[in-house]
Amino acid sequence: MTAPTGSAPTASPTGRVVLLTTSHRVAPGLLSWPAWQTLREADRVLCADGAHPQLPYLREAGIRVEESSPTAEDLVTTCAGGRTVVVVATGEGEPALTDGLARLAGSGRVAMPELELLPASYDLPGARLLDLIQVMDRIRRECPWSSRQTHKGLAKYGIEEAYELVEAIEDGDRDELREELGDVLLQVVFHARIAEEDEDAPFSIDDVAATIVTKLIHRHPHVFGDATATTPEEVKAHWLRTKAVEKRRESVTDGIPLHQPGLALAAKLSSRVRSAGLDVPLPAGEGIGYELLALAARAETEGTDPEAALRAAARVYRDAIREREK
Repeated sequence: MTAPTGSAPTASPTGRVVLLTTSHRVAPGLLSWPAWQTLREADRVLCADGAHPQLPYLREAGIRVEESSPTAEDLVTTCAGGRTVVVVATGEGEPALTDGLARLAGSGRVAMPELELLPASYDLPGARLLDLIQVMDRIRRECPWSSRQTHKGLAKYGIEEAYELVEAIEDGDRDELREELGDVLLQVVFHARIAEEDEDAPFSIDDVAATIVTKLIHRHPHVFGDATATTPEEVKAHWLRTKAVEKRRESVTDGIPLHQPGLALAAKLSSRVRSAGLDVPLPAGEGIGYELLALAARAETEGTDPEAALRAAARVYRDAIREREK
């Protein structure tokens, strides 16, 4: 198949077949200029799906579309004499038709028309997220397990998926990283879908996205406003100042989740104290808990994530155990 050029080609005696493809993730009617030009100049425009979302817009623009499912042989005959036929592809992409044309061309016994694939619309970055939302919506309605889930019931899976993502990052496995990012994204979409059904305070995935967009813009005045930040430290200072104004917290410890792993909790408390410029000595006490608290605070001061450091050491220990078991 020849690539579209956007200009009217010289008519071939055997004619021309144009397979027009569109993305269902782009609003119907938003087609490229070469697509509209080709549609207007075509001798016939065919579409097998009478309910194709593009058809109302094509007809509104004065394009006569025939509901038809021609065979490859039919198309070759129709194009004879130099005619151009545009086939508006359905969601499946017309595999039977394209396979039939390929067989005819390969036989060498048929004078074939020019064959052209013309993408009329393209996916924008992030368009596949719409597919995820549609799939999640159907699963929520039709799956016996998914339809019964609640925020509380799914909470443990969010924690598990987050840990699996961290493991993929630390292992450096790119394929695993892509998969685990998808699993974490699923948790967000799943919870947002459940939230739509709340009778008192419903919200959707669009509301979730709008909230984080607003937050990111507000907390990046050096990107979206007049503020200036040239170092990561200045960026962090902007973030903390705007966050403090937003949250109106009475204590630097407000907002720290107390149910996170102990080492991470201790490091976070130490970080908040250091960032606020407070002089708060570590509590004096005996036992492993106080010793771990001191180690976590020291690690945070030195720029080390104590949880990651312990996991790394634990992996070395695991490998030693496996080696001994051989």
